[in-house]
Amino acid sequence: MFIRLAPLVALAAGLFAALSPAQAQIGSERYAAMVVDHRNGTILVSANADETRHPASLTKMMTLYMVFDALRDGRLSLGSAVPISEEAASRPPSKLGIPAGGSVTVEQGILSLVTKSANDVAAAFGELLGGSEERFAQMMTQRARELGMTRTTFRNASGLPDWDQVTTARDMVTLGRRLMLDFPDRYHYFGRTEAAFRGLRLRSHNRMLTSYEGVDGIKTGYIRASGFNIVTSANRDGRRVVGAVFGGSSWVERDQHMTALLDQGFDRLGATPRAAMAQAAAAPLVMRQAQAATSRSPRAAARTATAPTRTATRQAPRPAARSASAARATPARPAARSARAARTAPRPAAARTAPRPAAACAAATSPRPAAQPARRAAAPTPTVRTATRGTAATSRSAARSPVTTRSAIAPRRTTPLAPPRPRR
Repeated sequence: MFIRLAPLVALAAGLFAALSPAQAQIGSERYAAMVVDHRNGTILVSANADETRHPASLTKMMTLYMVFDALRDGRLSLGSAVPISEEAASRPPSKLGIPAGGSVTVEQGILSLVTKSANDVAAAFGELLGGSEERFAQMMTQRARELGMTRTTFRNASGLPDWDQVTTARDMVTLGRRLMLDFPDRYHYFGRTEAAFRGLRLRSHNRMLTSYEGVDGIKTGYIRASGFNIVTSANRDGRRVVGAVFGGSSWVERDQHMTALLDQGFDRLGATPRAAMAQAAAAPLVMRQAQAATSRSPRAAARTATAPTRTATRQAPRPAARSASAARATPARPAARSARAARTAPRPAAARTAPRPAAACAAATSPRPAAQPARRAAAPTPTVRTATRGTAATSRSAARSPVTTRSAIAPRRTTPLAPPRPRR
């Protein structure tokens, strides 16, 4: 029984795998990449460049090539009307959503393809130039062979899923280069980041136009079978490269990988790295500042030359008199003022000649208490300021250590003093 069911189980698994979303990513079986020097086509980076992949909306690059060719031959003008048929209006998004019977101009159609990647407009271009979209796809394939795209086959004008619609990274790089070489006056359309259409704002899907310096085109694409694709062109230091990446799992991964490939390509061409370009952009400002510094007047230069001398003078020690003035400006603590007042007050003659008791000597040499009510009550006298004017000690040091400050501020006098005041 199990042997009979095995083929059915295998068939169901195959159908589920075919219907499930493709998990494309860089390095998977859907991945392919190439970067070339636009000037001579020299290959700078290559990975699976000749393996067939689904182009998705990169197909519109070929559609626009055919439109530009018709403009050059005079079969179309930028103001020509592009009618929207019922078949074209039925195309799934991304689209402008113009109802059947409406129309757009050729230039509006070009802008809608390079920004919004409108499938309905691409189908309308195919019907206008080929009579039918199927016939137009055959014309696209034939022109692709003439351009050297040997492994590309188109089945529609928009890039919507079709298993027979295939291309390679090499062929898409070739198409990108030919768009620049054959239509240099039309290539600027691929650099548009947005466009206006009947009050609508059409934003470009190509974020590389704003995220990588030097990128000026050209197109992105996505379907489940292909993953996220992109063809990019960038210019740096007069060197241009064209690259293609297929099979990204997201537009972020795709753009990051393309950024790395472009950096690698420019590096092989000897172009300036992006980090060095950022530094070079800041160089003009630095040069202007340097020129302004060197073009100062002789008087300013003389001031600059004397600046160190003035600075040294300002940093030199202040005179003692100035320090004393600063001490007077700073409010002295009560303990310091009391100590100075006590030392400058006249002493009795008996006290100078009679020997002091041992207890008094011990009290004089031992540290004094922090708070002494009698001394705190004493008021400062002008004599204190006169005594400290010629010394280098400050009121702060006197407050911290009154015993030490006694000998520093006022040494013991030996000259006769006035008789003591009588006690009350």
